[in-house]
Amino acid sequence: MSSHKRLPLWILLIVVSVIVSLILEALGFPASFLIGPLLVGMVFAVRGANLSVPRPYLLASQAVVGCLVARSLDPNILGSIAQDWPAILLVVATTVIASTFAGWVIARTGLLPGTTAAWGCSPGAATGMVAMAEEFGADPRLVAFMQFLRVTMVVIVATLVSRLIFGVTAGENESQSALIPFVDQLPDLLKTLGIAIFGGFAARLLKVPSGAVFIPLICAATLQGMGFLNIILPPWLLITAFAIIGLWVGLRFTQETVLYALRALPVMLIGTLTLILLCCLSAVMLVWLVGTDPLTAFLATVPGGLDAIAIIAVDSNADISFVLAIQTVRLFVVIITGPLLAKMICRLI
Repeated sequence: MSSHKRLPLWILLIVVSVIVSLILEALGFPASFLIGPLLVGMVFAVRGANLSVPRPYLLASQAVVGCLVARSLDPNILGSIAQDWPAILLVVATTVIASTFAGWVIARTGLLPGTTAAWGCSPGAATGMVAMAEEFGADPRLVAFMQFLRVTMVVIVATLVSRLIFGVTAGENESQSALIPFVDQLPDLLKTLGIAIFGGFAARLLKVPSGAVFIPLICAATLQGMGFLNIILPPWLLITAFAIIGLWVGLRFTQETVLYALRALPVMLIGTLTLILLCCLSAVMLVWLVGTDPLTAFLATVPGGLDAIAIIAVDSNADISFVLAIQTVRLFVVIITGPLLAKMICRLI
């Protein structure tokens, strides 16, 4: 489909996404401008829209999320994490074991090869897992479907849990920058955008897993801690970044992939729900061992995409530093152990 023919479809997609997001916002759901476009994009994709978010837009949006997380970081959390590192490693290990178990259960059904099931259940960065899976002989189409199905379900579950169980509503975490006149914001806004752009380019060159989030996060947090930067992120910029990330996830559910995976969809759903429930047990363990609040523990252990979980955590007033620390540790553990766990699952079936 030519770009000229796609334009009306993009306009319709954006309009419907805005409407759904505003409805979710009115109902008080956190991260409404993430989950609204995600759901709408998924429907459009399954209906054969054949649209995709260009990678530069995705990297720029993830970089904005990295700056958002940097603005919310509490340097004092590092001492707490260092003090509780045995408990945190135990929780991370429990989550990785849970994902391995879910992959084994799916592989035992015979509907998916063991390697594909293992990589599809890996609780790491979705794009990184898909790329690594292909290198180790897994079917990248099914791995991508499982990864983005899990991310979608996690975002929906995390949003519902935040709203219905913990009573978090949209708008509780308003940015103070919205109260500052735009002219006064401009210098720091330009600096923030510069860091986001630099981080996006660096992530594209270095190909670090979730680098578009981590690189701007580290740069912005360092400059902010040294007093050289006041991170400014206007609401319009955050909403745009959230929406692009939501559309990127939703539009990955291509009609071809869904039809290809339809036969295994029930077992994928069961495996994904099992993984989420097992990670909830890890969250209970984290509350018991460390004493963090239940919402922070849930978001720290839930196996979703780092950028999506960061958005929900910030919008829910959870301890973003703690959430990010555990999600990061788990990401590196999964990257290191992924090939070994995939081979182990194949031997056990």
